[in-house]
Amino acid sequence: MQDGAPVRAVVGALVLLALALAAPSAEAQGRGGRAGDFDFYVLALSWSPSYCANAGERADRTQCGAGKGYAFVTHGLWPQYERGFPRDCRVTGRNPTRAQVDGMLDIMPSPGLVRHEWRTHGTCSGLDPASYFGQVRAAYGRVVIPEELRSADEDRDMSPADIERAFIGANRGMKPSGIAVVCKGGALQEVRICMTDGLDFRPCAEVDRKACRAERISVPAAGSR
Repeated sequence: MQDGAPVRAVVGALVLLALALAAPSAEAQGRGGRAGDFDFYVLALSWSPSYCANAGERADRTQCGAGKGYAFVTHGLWPQYERGFPRDCRVTGRNPTRAQVDGMLDIMPSPGLVRHEWRTHGTCSGLDPASYFGQVRAAYGRVVIPEELRSADEDRDMSPADIERAFIGANRGMKPSGIAVVCKGGALQEVRICMTDGLDFRPCAEVDRKACRAERISVPAAGSR
């Protein structure tokens, strides 16, 4: 064949198509998304003493100031895909009011965190701020914190498996495939629990795969460094 241009054009087109099919979608990478379009929620419960110790002088004083003794607090309620997650969705309407932010401080004791969670995750829920924060509170109320993890008055040494079993034992319907214990720097960071949009417990393979694999981790007390 004297003219190879048509062949090269076809090959080039096939290569571009293959790359497009192989590349992860924007949703899988967690960038953008359409508000209200998601598969399930992740309720993230943060172990407050670990956050306060890691953040140091940058920690929010509402959460970590002198005399604060928070144990598990709500990090957020995150719309999630089976693979990846949406974030920073484009929405119209008002941002949370000061009253709405203040109304969440008993379970999310940081005004900056409340606003951040709305911008990053709440905007993808398809709900207005009042309804989203109502859903966050309902999800938090759905979970029973195990007795041994309700306070942060003493240091503990536990295995991630022990923490997971404690949550499963305290919550009817929760399964190992629907919860992930997350650690950082050898300490408990948070527990992530997967829920349907109706707030029933459900499995979530990708979230579960990212669970802590350490044999033992510390569960620091409030105020410990």
